[in-house]
Amino acid sequence: MASFIIEGGHKLHGDIYPQGAKNEVLQIICASLLTSEEITVHNIPDILDVNNLIQLIRRIGVKVEKKGVDTYSFKAENVDLEYLASDDFLKKCSSLRGSVMLIGPLVTRFGRAVISKPGGDKIGRRRLDTHLLGIQKLGAKFEYNDADGMCELTASKLKGCYMLLDEASVTGTANIVMAATLAEGITTIYNAACEPYLQQLCKMLNRMGAKISGIASNLLTIEGVDKLKGTEHTVLPDMIEVGSFIGMAAMTGSEITIKNVSYENLGIIPDSFKRLGIELEQIGDDIFVPAQDGYEIDTFIDGSIMTIADAPWPGLTPDLLSVMLVIATQAKGSVLIHQKMFESRLFFVDKLIDMGAQIILCDPHRAVVNGHNKQIQLRGGNMTSPDIRAGIALLIAAMSAKGVSRIHNIEQIDRGYQNIEDRLNAIGARITRI
Repeated sequence: MASFIIEGGHKLHGDIYPQGAKNEVLQIICASLLTSEEITVHNIPDILDVNNLIQLIRRIGVKVEKKGVDTYSFKAENVDLEYLASDDFLKKCSSLRGSVMLIGPLVTRFGRAVISKPGGDKIGRRRLDTHLLGIQKLGAKFEYNDADGMCELTASKLKGCYMLLDEASVTGTANIVMAATLAEGITTIYNAACEPYLQQLCKMLNRMGAKISGIASNLLTIEGVDKLKGTEHTVLPDMIEVGSFIGMAAMTGSEITIKNVSYENLGIIPDSFKRLGIELEQIGDDIFVPAQDGYEIDTFIDGSIMTIADAPWPGLTPDLLSVMLVIATQAKGSVLIHQKMFESRLFFVDKLIDMGAQIILCDPHRAVVNGHNKQIQLRGGNMTSPDIRAGIALLIAAMSAKGVSRIHNIEQIDRGYQNIEDRLNAIGARITRI
């Protein structure tokens, strides 16, 4: 198990570039199974979750070529359907949550998908019902083996229908959209997710010959086609990494420029950081964060305590609440962080409390943070990363703390952040991997 040793208290300065968006790439790679022609994808991040999915589809029989530093091509011409039922395939699926998005492409193109309960972050229950019920409504037959957690879906030909999703699941919507592209007839999905990464997937599928309308809304209409073709696609910059860099600058009192952020796709994120008192300036497609001696949390119009909560897009992404919670520990004022969409994701705050933060954990979903107004510096600590987003939040805390910190289980951070210590060290951080 690898660890980070962080020497806190160092300011950052300079330019930093966000990597390609993890959540988009996982969808795009799975979509390559929808056609026998070549799909070329640019701006793919070199991170654990993405690399594991690439290795998995290689084993399925997809021809994968690395054509540049961050460019790959995928050609699913000769897929090994027998491997899909092997113990090796099921084992690999169980350690990678993104593998669930293989279901839609496999069922709609090959008539069968087998998958085990996927792994990923330990942040409470993350149901697959939306995925499975949606594809069943398209006509797939579903069987579940409780003994080994194996799911199997089969269909001779999927047929379009109307469906109202029980939740606006991003991966669930992606799975159903991919399945519907080759289904017979018209599929209408209401309460669909509309995140920028889902929009990117739909736009790529349309370039492949799909007929999807309503993109960027929660009502998608997909007219099934007989066949999809190859295309070229460029992945958006990762909005979660952009937010993480904003948090690092604020906590360390640093001046940095985050380059090429695709500002128009950040939605409410910049304004959410401004509510915490952080100054931001859009310069072209960059974000400039000036050095601030302090920042003050806003209040509601009536003067009551600010609440920051996650919500489906265009609301605030839940992946940034951990970062915002850490930022609030050094702000002037108080804030209620309400993590509505996932349970247990706030349990990492006990590590912050050990570092000197003033946080009241109300329940698995809510925490009240009383900011120090940078009058009391956090102290270095010894901690373990429970998931990707908590890991980066703990790293931000350690970078601002007095003394040396150690973060264990940084493989969780590696799942979502590419060469993070090298990139941060290049602009002034002191982080060592051991």
